[in-house]
Amino acid sequence: MSSNTARPVVQRLVAPPFAEPTFWLIQSIVIAIVIVHYFVDFDHALTGPILQSGIPVATLVIPIGYAALRYGLPGSLGTTAWSMVLWLPDLLLPHGEGHPGDDLANFLIIIVVAVVFGRRVEWERTTQAEIDAATARALAVEANYHRLFESTRSPIFVLDEESRVLDANPAAEDLVGIGKGRSLFDLLPDVDTSSASHRVVTLANGHDYRPDVVDITWSDGRLRRQLSLEDVTAERSEERQTRLFAAHIVEVEEAQRASLAREIHDEPLQLFLQLARRLERVSSSPHLPDDVREDLSLTRQQTLDTAARLRTLSRDLRPPALDQLGLAPALRSLVAEYDDDAGPLVHLEMTGTPRRLTSEVELGAFRLVQESLRNVSRHAHARHVRVSVEFLEEEIRLMISDDGVGFQSVSPAGVSTSSLGLVGMRERARLLNGTFSIDSTPGVGTVVHATLPVSARELHPHSATSGVAPRTA
Repeated sequence: MSSNTARPVVQRLVAPPFAEPTFWLIQSIVIAIVIVHYFVDFDHALTGPILQSGIPVATLVIPIGYAALRYGLPGSLGTTAWSMVLWLPDLLLPHGEGHPGDDLANFLIIIVVAVVFGRRVEWERTTQAEIDAATARALAVEANYHRLFESTRSPIFVLDEESRVLDANPAAEDLVGIGKGRSLFDLLPDVDTSSASHRVVTLANGHDYRPDVVDITWSDGRLRRQLSLEDVTAERSEERQTRLFAAHIVEVEEAQRASLAREIHDEPLQLFLQLARRLERVSSSPHLPDDVREDLSLTRQQTLDTAARLRTLSRDLRPPALDQLGLAPALRSLVAEYDDDAGPLVHLEMTGTPRRLTSEVELGAFRLVQESLRNVSRHAHARHVRVSVEFLEEEIRLMISDDGVGFQSVSPAGVSTSSLGLVGMRERARLLNGTFSIDSTPGVGTVVHATLPVSARELHPHSATSGVAPRTA
């Protein structure tokens, strides 16, 4: 027996239950048996076929056994000790009056019975107490769960293996009515419990909910599923406002780029071209000295170079091929410009069937490739760049890989000004309901992946990016 169990046993042994009448009844029976035994020892006429020598000693098993059943090991040991104390005077009787040998043998048997019975009863009581305590704890946990289940504001459903509603808290009943016994698919057809993908759904009450499914095995071994619906309407509203604001910023930026491209094309570029033509006419005059004619020719060439840079800047701001011909020709033109420079060798690969997409998707895909190539030129020190464009039925996939120096990935919390371009690319893809990822290894290179749906829904009813008029350079 462990020390934790022995300690209360000792405490109960030294502190008998004096207030209980049953305790005194047991002690009275012991005293009665002792008195009868003394009468038998003093009056030999009582011994015979009915009361043989030592029988009263054996009858102590009755009160000791009852004490064990009533009070456990402390009761059996205490009653045995009390009986032995009362029996001590019998050992002092003159020789022939008592039966010390038989009495001691009987007491030895009684002690064994007291210990065995007491330990058994004590073990059963301890085990039952532990069971009762565990049951009480389980009931308390269950009661607390039910209070939490009933009081939580999130709708909670308990489902069987066939997705029938076994139980529902008040919030769930307010959402769908009394639905116990009905199939969840009949009550909430938009909620998918099989995938548990946490996909946010909008229910009939106009609120947005994020489902969460937990599998639970009940005490009877049957599998149950707990479906809870977290109301994320406020969170989604803030997210929508953020996305609308970001989309508005992108629209304003593209509108400003288009306006600036038109202004550059219509005014400064034309002025420089006119200036170059005038310089050409002036330099062709036969009356000019040779050194002046040479300076005018140099100035004309610088003017043409400036015009070419303005034309390139105008195309970067809003490529005319994108509006007039579509994504594929615009990307070919973009790659050709990089091949003309002294930068890395760019290889363009297109798979699938190139076709015209919505203006938002074409512009978004072009900007992602453009920004990726710009980052390669500025930071990667690469020799080769591969641009892969895959046209699929429902989406377009972009991959831009280089063999440059690479970089360490930056966590969102550690975004710096040098990585804001990557943040803008990721946000542009997200606004088009697409995906964006970067895989970079220092010393190996960088791979940019982007996937855009071909029919990305517009976030604004009147999109500035889709309403830009095409222009010619």
